[in-house]
Amino acid sequence: MKEINIGIESIGIYVPRTIQDYKYIGKESEIPEDVILNKFGIRQRHKALEDESVSDMAVKAALKALGDFNPQDLDLVVYCGSEYKDYYLFNLAAKVQEKIGAVNANAFEIHSLCSAGVYSLKILKSMMMADDDINDVLLVSSSKETDLINLQNTRSRFMFNFGDGAAGVLLRKGINKNIIKETYMITDGRFAEDVACYQVGNVSFSKKDSKQCSDIMLDVKNPQDMKEKLDPISLKNFLGVIDKSLEKSGYSKSEVDYIAPIFMKKSMLDGILQEYDLNEENSFILKDYGHCQSADAFISLVEGDKRGRLKDGDVTVMLGAGTGYTWAATTILWGENHK
Repeated sequence: MKEINIGIESIGIYVPRTIQDYKYIGKESEIPEDVILNKFGIRQRHKALEDESVSDMAVKAALKALGDFNPQDLDLVVYCGSEYKDYYLFNLAAKVQEKIGAVNANAFEIHSLCSAGVYSLKILKSMMMADDDINDVLLVSSSKETDLINLQNTRSRFMFNFGDGAAGVLLRKGINKNIIKETYMITDGRFAEDVACYQVGNVSFSKKDSKQCSDIMLDVKNPQDMKEKLDPISLKNFLGVIDKSLEKSGYSKSEVDYIAPIFMKKSMLDGILQEYDLNEENSFILKDYGHCQSADAFISLVEGDKRGRLKDGDVTVMLGAGTGYTWAATTILWGENHK
C-alpha cells in the first residue's frame, strides 16, 4: 500500500442554544449542586429542542465543516454518532448526504458507541489509502441522548453529564495538515450488557408483544457491579491505548503535546495528563458541553485550537471510550506544512 497522508481539513461543531446547568441537573436528580459541578465535572450541558432531530444537528455540523468545499465533490458521507437517531432502523448517513447535496457520495454508518468517532478515523484512513476513488470524506457524529436520561434514575447517574450536539469532520487525501497517524483500541466484552435501552430490541420486543414502550430510557443493570469492574481498569486502559497509538505512530510518551479527551471526570483526566507530564493547558475539559457521545474529542480539538493550546507540529492524541466496553486512541500530527 502506497504511503500517502490523510488529514483533517476542517471540523465543524454544532450545539443547541438551550442550556441546562449544574443547578438544573442537581435539582432534577436531587444530587447536591457541588457534587454535579465538582465530582461529575459538568457546569452545563446543551439540550436540543423537541422538534430538533439528530439529523438536523448532524447537517448543521456537516455544513460548518464543509465551509466552501463543494458537497458534490465528496466521495463518502459517514455517520458515527448515537444509535438513537430520528427513527429506529434508519440510515442517518444517507439523510445527511441528501440534505447537504452530496449527490455523488456514498453513505454508510459506523457504530461503536462513544469510541466510534476516534476509531472511525482509522477505518476511513485505511479505506482512503486503499481506494484511489475515495479522496474526500465527511465524517459526522450527532447525539440527542439527553432524551434517554432519566435524572431520577440513580442507576444511570454516571450518564447525567450527557449533552446534545454534533460534529462534522472533513477528511482529505494528500494534504499535509492535521495528519491522521495510528489508532489503537481495547475491548472488554464483560460490559456488553451493562448499559442499554433494555425496552428496545428483539429480546424485549416482538410481533406477539407489540405494546408501545412509554419509558424507553438508558439504564444500567447493576451499577455497583459495573463500577467494581470498571474502576480498576479504566485509567490503565486509557493509558494503554494512548501508549500503543503513540508507539504505532512512531512517537514516545515524552513527545505528547495535547490530549483531546472524551468527557470524563476531572480526576481521571488529571491522572492521564500527569502520566505524560501535561496539565490542563494541554487539553480541554468539556464541562460546558457535557458528553456529546463520539463528538467529544473533536470538540476538544476545536476548543484547544481556538485557545492557542494546539500548535503546528503538536503530537495530539484523541481519546474515546464507549460502553460495551471499548477504549480507543488516535494520534494526530497537528497543524500545517508537515513533511
